[in-house]
Amino acid sequence: MEGFDYLKPGIVLGSILYAVIGVLVFWISFIIIDKLTPYKLWEEIIEHKNMALAVVVAAMCISIGQIVAAAIHG
Repeated sequence: MEGFDYLKPGIVLGSILYAVIGVLVFWISFIIIDKLTPYKLWEEIIEHKNMALAVVVAAMCISIGQIVAAAIHG
């Protein structure tokens, strides 16, 4: 049974908690960046089909995700 240590309730709940915190930090970061820009990011990407902005936002999302993952892991 030692091979299933990662299935202990404390470890599973901790992982879920870290995942929720990571998603919240990511979402709050996206909202802050959206407020700092002179236009609405979501509207510009979806309605106006601004592909260049979509690539920039995707890079931002990956960067924020890496920072959150490093903070949780480290």
